[in-house]
Amino acid sequence: MSPPALTGKSESGTARFLGSASSGILELLIFHPVDTVAKRLMSNQSRIFGGGITLDQSRAALTKIIFKDAANEAFLKKYASLFPGLGFAAGYKVAQRVYKFGGQPYVKDYFNAHHKSTFTAIFGEKTGKTMMHATAGSVVGIGEIALLPLDVLKIKRQTNPEAFRGRGFLTIIKDEGMGLYRGAGWTAARNAPGSFALFGGSAFVKEYVFGLDNYSTATFFQNFCSSIGGAVASITVAAPLDVVKTRIQNRNFDNPESGVNIIKDLVKREGLSGFFKGLTPKILVVGPKLIFSFTVAQQLIPFFDTIIKTR
Repeated sequence: MSPPALTGKSESGTARFLGSASSGILELLIFHPVDTVAKRLMSNQSRIFGGGITLDQSRAALTKIIFKDAANEAFLKKYASLFPGLGFAAGYKVAQRVYKFGGQPYVKDYFNAHHKSTFTAIFGEKTGKTMMHATAGSVVGIGEIALLPLDVLKIKRQTNPEAFRGRGFLTIIKDEGMGLYRGAGWTAARNAPGSFALFGGSAFVKEYVFGLDNYSTATFFQNFCSSIGGAVASITVAAPLDVVKTRIQNRNFDNPESGVNIIKDLVKREGLSGFFKGLTPKILVVGPKLIFSFTVAQQLIPFFDTIIKTR
């Protein structure tokens, strides 16, 4: 969720940028390994458990999927293997946090200034306010496809490093061009309901569970609860399309596959449960991940704002 203003005045754009960017960098360093595990599990198309597979075989297969070539290495090398594509991930995460944290409030303010009466007439005053937050989040989520090339490169580096062998960053950009926007439609289809649920779920908890009129007055505990509620709803709603998007993006550059074919193959080989692969580790990390990034942003944005205004 976007960090709210802590005072009656909005922080400067520079302060919001610095605070959000710092939040993204710190979040990345701590949670990138878990994201890598989730992506690798979602990309795996073979059965790991059941079907006559022994526990030892399942454990070995799971280790190979998660750590790839480092599966038989020492602990530190295994851990280091969970940081592929850190450069792409850093660019994507920082840009995403700045865009999402800073963009959603502007869109929400636009709706509040120009379309508040429409939301109120359709949904009522309290629900209308929640829906404005949710709709603003959905709009920002769709626009996030502008960052898709960095996301594509990050995911490929995490799950399919062979696609990068012998090719530098600029070479890939030159060779692939608009191919880096492969899966843009599926990404927008995932982001629209996902961001709607994230910002809407957070606003819903603050509005209906805690009865807050001004969301910026939420306590640490209230922000924690609303962040978890919104994020779990978002990830669960977006999970099926997230799996499809990930598999589109982690294909070799010279061997693309359409989303429709991926869905057909997924249902045939893995059943409907395949749409929710990687959901558990993502949900398990949502709580600490969002409360951490929210707290850091909430603390650093006013801090940078104070420094800027007192210079």
